[in-house]
Amino acid sequence: MNAIRRVALCFTLAGLLAAPNVLAQDSAKIVHVRLRGALSEAPPKLDIGALLGEEQGPNLFDMLEMLRKARTDETVKAIVFDLDEAALGLAQIQELRTQFEQLRAAEKEVWVFSEQCGLLTMQLASAASKLIMMPRGEVFLQGIYASPMYFKGTLDKIGVVADVVHCGDFKAAGEPFTRTGPSKEAEADMNKIMDGMFDAIVQDIARSRKMKPEQVKELIDRGPMSAKEAKEAGLVDELMYRQDFSRMLKKRYGDDAKVVRKYGKKRGPDIDFENPFAIFKVLGEMMQGKKPAKGDAVAVIYVDSAIMTGKSEEGFGGSTSGSDTIRKAIDDAAKNDDIKAVVLRVDSPGGSAVASEVIAEAVKRCKARKPFVVSMGDVAASGGYYVACLSDTIFVQPGTITGSIGVIGMKLVTTGMWDHIGITRHEYRRGARSDLMSGTRPWRDDEREVIMTTMTRVYDEFKGRVTEGRGKKLKGDLEKLAGGRIYTGAQALEVGLVDKLGGLADAIKHAADQANLGKYDVRILPPKKNPFDIFSEALGMKDKDDEDVAVSLGGLSRWLTTPAAAPHVAALEAIDPVAVRSLKAALRQLELFSRESVLLIDPSLNFVP
Repeated sequence: MNAIRRVALCFTLAGLLAAPNVLAQDSAKIVHVRLRGALSEAPPKLDIGALLGEEQGPNLFDMLEMLRKARTDETVKAIVFDLDEAALGLAQIQELRTQFEQLRAAEKEVWVFSEQCGLLTMQLASAASKLIMMPRGEVFLQGIYASPMYFKGTLDKIGVVADVVHCGDFKAAGEPFTRTGPSKEAEADMNKIMDGMFDAIVQDIARSRKMKPEQVKELIDRGPMSAKEAKEAGLVDELMYRQDFSRMLKKRYGDDAKVVRKYGKKRGPDIDFENPFAIFKVLGEMMQGKKPAKGDAVAVIYVDSAIMTGKSEEGFGGSTSGSDTIRKAIDDAAKNDDIKAVVLRVDSPGGSAVASEVIAEAVKRCKARKPFVVSMGDVAASGGYYVACLSDTIFVQPGTITGSIGVIGMKLVTTGMWDHIGITRHEYRRGARSDLMSGTRPWRDDEREVIMTTMTRVYDEFKGRVTEGRGKKLKGDLEKLAGGRIYTGAQALEVGLVDKLGGLADAIKHAADQANLGKYDVRILPPKKNPFDIFSEALGMKDKDDEDVAVSLGGLSRWLTTPAAAPHVAALEAIDPVAVRSLKAALRQLELFSRESVLLIDPSLNFVP
């Protein structure tokens, strides 16, 4: 039976893995890149989309690799970015701006076409050789806006009380559940972050468009403008429709120039369908798995979601960065003689204190054997900073949110909700602290002291790791830098929490330089699983103890994707997408608290540019 299953499975996978060939001609190429929606940090750990016959969405790692290849490809004359539906984070914008500048330095023209343009789109597009807009397009430069949601009123209505303890006056992750607005400390922190982010955007646009920052601010304060008005103001280079833009490119680069929409994509297996036995050769190669690469390499390991104990999870209800998976990947990189340096890419608001410590210790041990560099994405705060602080060098973008050195603990008291709907409970206890985390009542004063003692210990350990990793690099007393305070990347650089401004590509190059590498490969750990791996695990053909990533259907946040809720969520997203993102983040945070009572986590900040 197993043999029949294997043959059927292999024939199915052969069709799924077929991919279009990349162009082999030596004629001039115009690389076309269309960014739609969010740009994920890493390639998917599990090729779930491939199982459904769907193409995977873009990710930052593959994007950087593609642009690096285009930069050195003499046949590539230009790169065209279509940004109409892009939803990029500030750190990703800054990373891609650097890539634009490097492409232009390599004498590649970078074109951006957009039918409508927001502030972050303008921040990226301003670094291109030319920004082209549709003549009747719109430019929305209203500034940046944030409206954090507070759920205490909702919890009051359903009879639920959030009991929160935190270390650090600026540790605000619990405030959405205990307040109807921010504390003065949280408000001060938020204003500092908003100032830093806004200034970074203004400075980028001003430098690229050869304007004064005051001019850019005046244009932003004007609010929405037409594409024609934006051109008159010096923000846009040319106005033309998409068809006219395509004809212009042909005229500029020649009629034989090829527009390549999947540049750098790997070819699928070549199958001679006239040979009835050719398929078995391909299936045999698939079952053997991909052979490990050889030669000098820099490993890239991702912490790109909430940090939790156990294995990393990826699925329809969200993902987590599991300490077991990350630790094993770091240990494997440390023991692999071909891997000469490691880059940890962190894009996470934190999570479990225990899981963060497991990863931090693995970083420390690996650093003792080979160069270890951290690259921070949009957010690397609280537990995200904890796992980074012991590295040799920390790279950060000016708009990255980091810091938040503090600890929070919380439990939800749900008795009022159950009373409201007529459900009663009777408790049985053995042990004075057996009901410490019970949702039937708030903590008593003596219990609060117990929780606070635990959290203070974790807080001291956190500060100890920061002191161990950063040492004399810190500028000022650590306690005045900690306490849950958050910083932009540029602000963190000023106080010594990070080392250099730069993106993932800069961090990889720095790691290679530290290892004295000439030619080297870049490898992602743990390696991505293909559809055959997933099917074989599901059919029991592979030992699950060897799995690095588990498929998850999610927890509290999964109800948003159920048939009953999905249409309403979709309607709310159309009306108020930022509010829905806040709701999803809050549910995810509650889910984390349901798993562990003490967390190193930062509040979700949703900005609207």
